[in-house]
Amino acid sequence: MSDVPAELKYLSTHEWVLVEGDTATIGITDHAQEALGDLVYVELPEQGSAIAAGDSVGVIESVKAASDTYAPVSGEVVEVNEDLEGAPERINSDPYGDGWMYRVKMEDPDEVSDLLDAEAYAESIEED
Repeated sequence: MSDVPAELKYLSTHEWVLVEGDTATIGITDHAQEALGDLVYVELPEQGSAIAAGDSVGVIESVKAASDTYAPVSGEVVEVNEDLEGAPERINSDPYGDGWMYRVKMEDPDEVSDLLDAEAYAESIEED
């Protein structure tokens, strides 16, 4: 069973969100990294770029497949995890810690209420 931390919010496309004030830290879930396998490349959004909820904002490539990543919230990308450039496997080893992907200063923190809670996300991956 994949790890689904209760304090996070989720997209059905397997991104997680940690909300701290008006900043959202975003990554992919344990379930997603397990399904993809060993990651070999991560394309992140540009720092300073504006993103909108639902937009494709990057790509994750593994030995098995390439998969788009989607923005769970709208706002400005204020930080990217540059460590992933040379070590995408950090997502495999610690998807909710060192494997975070980028941080967004949210335009509308109310968007978070549209995301799945841990229980709903866990149910959605059981159905996969």
